[in-house]
Amino acid sequence: MCKGDIKKFWKKHSSCLTPEKRKAIGEAAVLVAKSCNYRGAGTVEFLVDEQLNFYFLEMNTRLQVEHPVTEMITGVDLVEQQIRVARGEKLSIQQEDLKIHGHSMEIRVYAEDPLNNFLPSTGNLSIYRPPVGENIRVDNGIEEGMDVPIYYDPMLSKLVVWGENRSAAIENLKIAIRNFKIEGIQSTLPFGLFVLNHEAFKKGDFDTNFVSKYYTTKIINDSFGEEAAHAAHIALKAYLKNKEILKVPHA
Repeated sequence: MCKGDIKKFWKKHSSCLTPEKRKAIGEAAVLVAKSCNYRGAGTVEFLVDEQLNFYFLEMNTRLQVEHPVTEMITGVDLVEQQIRVARGEKLSIQQEDLKIHGHSMEIRVYAEDPLNNFLPSTGNLSIYRPPVGENIRVDNGIEEGMDVPIYYDPMLSKLVVWGENRSAAIENLKIAIRNFKIEGIQSTLPFGLFVLNHEAFKKGDFDTNFVSKYYTTKIINDSFGEEAAHAAHIALKAYLKNKEILKVPHA
């Protein structure tokens, strides 16, 4: 949970990290790799408490699912660099070359039903049309017409966006979710939209108990009802307008 002096910082950058804290965490991550003479791509994870103290959690000796976020804000292809290192080549960049540009967010699009305790949702993807556009990236693992079985990881894709700041990234991600068309199965897209719209998330005032504290299926059901009513209202106005235009006067 991020509070206090971070409030003035989150709108532009991280919901939690000041530049000083980010630098300290980065240095700690480098020390973790050096302590075991690690060579290659790796991801060091930390937990942060209410006072912004950070604690080592684990290191994964690979790229994480969220690596596109780093690529979007640095312009560095981490997969390419990982392969080059594995081939015995030197990195083409130095630490001081890395700069953060803007803000990026990613959600995992899962074949799970947020209205049924996030249980797996299987079936045929009768419609599967990811959003496209500037500052949108979708890493797909599936295509329209394919079946989603129960035997594998339920992640369909990774939806990543970039914005000039955190607020812009949130808005871009909301638009991308609304333009992501999936039919035939249930997905976690509605839950992602719920999180992005929640004040606690937007303000960065949340912790690992976010779901248990704020989420209920009724909230998403109610939002579906509001969206459906809004869509029906727009459709009715369009119908009445077209009816008026097409009205043929009597002789």
